[in-house]
Amino acid sequence: MKVYVLLYNAGTDNEGIHSLSIGDENIILMFEDEDDAQRYAMLLEAQDFQAPIVEAIDREEVEAFCQDSPYQPQLIPRDFRPSNDFERLLLAPPELNREETDWSEDGRSADVADEEADSLPASDLEALRRRLEGLL
Repeated sequence: MKVYVLLYNAGTDNEGIHSLSIGDENIILMFEDEDDAQRYAMLLEAQDFQAPIVEAIDREEVEAFCQDSPYQPQLIPRDFRPSNDFERLLLAPPELNREETDWSEDGRSADVADEEADSLPASDLEALRRRLEGLL
């Protein structure tokens, strides 16, 4: 089955895949619908993130990559409607960007510009939750 992922620097030696850090988990979003992936990419760009490209890839390939790394795959099905706070976080791009351009398979970065991107203060999480609820 083909899924759609967001890639940065596609086709280069520094190619990367978009991931989210939620708590202790690093999640790679796999979109079932290309239009949903395109919309999410536009939301990232609107928040001044580097513009990703949407790429179709075999779901099994993404899952195999995740098995060998500290990432968890998360399928976003067509017509996805969040039913809990965790699922709501999946639909909204993060407010902070982690400027990692060099990574290794064990999940350690050679160049992390913003260590604070891993955790948000409770007040910021509450503001994000309210903003997400306002979108529904």
